[in-house]
Amino acid sequence: MKKFDQLTGVAAPLNILNIDTDMIIPKQFLKTIKRSGLGANLFDEMRFTQDGEEIADFVLNREPYRGAEIIVAGDNFGCGSSREHAPWALLDFGIRCVISTSFADIFYNNCFKNGILPITVSADDRDALMADAADVENPELSIDLETQTIRRPNGVEVSFEIDPFRKQCLLEGLDDIGLTLEKGGSIDSFEATRAEEKPWL
Repeated sequence: MKKFDQLTGVAAPLNILNIDTDMIIPKQFLKTIKRSGLGANLFDEMRFTQDGEEIADFVLNREPYRGAEIIVAGDNFGCGSSREHAPWALLDFGIRCVISTSFADIFYNNCFKNGILPITVSADDRDALMADAADVENPELSIDLETQTIRRPNGVEVSFEIDPFRKQCLLEGLDDIGLTLEKGGSIDSFEATRAEEKPWL
């Protein structure tokens, strides 16, 4: 998993409540188990017409947001079904961070397992960051995971809380497999001891 320490990038304002996982990546694109290629269909029903034409007023179809790495979203982001394809699609598009006042629990957990930082802020801070993102002249935000701060274009910093264990996993780029591999020596030792003590297993 790619490490997350600092990120400065364009933030896209997505001021919509209850963006669910079917909006993030519609069900017809869930046939794959690959993590790549899903970015093309991120927010598909909001980005494209049924004929495949771009919907001009959707934020990710406009400059400078085509290259957004951050989303500032409405309340309850990632609700709905528990599809891991949702963070896969965000990451494949290039989104490394989502800022909201609240997240659905399963989506929130899946973000950390895929190298995306979900940041929970107060409603007032979210509104300020949403306004920053809506300024097409300078919609960049800077995120420092180590200090747990978001730097706004005006220099003001917004602090956020994060579970220390999840923070360390992102900083070191450790997903569930990476965490298991870190215990490789202990696992090998356990298996060797068990083979001696219980050779019939």
